[in-house]
Amino acid sequence: YRVMKRIFDIVFASIFIIIFRWIYALIALFIMIKDWKPVIYKSIRTWKWWKPFSMYKFRTMIKNADKIKDSLLEKNERKWPLFKIKNDPRIPKWGKFLRKTSLDELPQMFNILLWNMSVVWPRPHLPNEVEKYKWWQKRLLSIKPWITWYSQIFGRDKLEFDEEAKLDLYYIQNRNIFLDFYVIVSTI
Repeated sequence: YRVMKRIFDIVFASIFIIIFRWIYALIALFIMIKDWKPVIYKSIRTWKWWKPFSMYKFRTMIKNADKIKDSLLEKNERKWPLFKIKNDPRIPKWGKFLRKTSLDELPQMFNILLWNMSVVWPRPHLPNEVEKYKWWQKRLLSIKPWITWYSQIFGRDKLEFDEEAKLDLYYIQNRNIFLDFYVIVSTI
């Protein structure tokens, strides 16, 4: 399964990048026109066995958005340990569009080629969020993180974190090629 999954990841990411390179170029140009640079946002996330890695996304927030986050913590609408604000003032309209369509996640295909992510597996969280995991949620860190994930197809960020973790732990315990295919098709 692991060998097949890795081969699938490399082939899928390579073909995806080649076929959709024009979309990458258009989004990069769009971001530069709207808010100049940087085009790519590098987010430090926690992956397998609590190791940090750089996850790449198209930038959807204003510059210095990370510094503003601390002043917005009291407005958090998502329950522990994750952070989410419905009308986040750090996200301009063009950023909301990229997020809603998940186009901001396209650079993660390069994370797959770097071998620190996979097409299907659980979502990687920020180090300060991982520190707040309950003991049973730490099992989420036993495998590599995702591009798409099992709990995403059942509600994405509308789920409470405990529900999300239980769904992803179900995936970890039952993962196979057919379940991966089901998640990919359901994501589309």
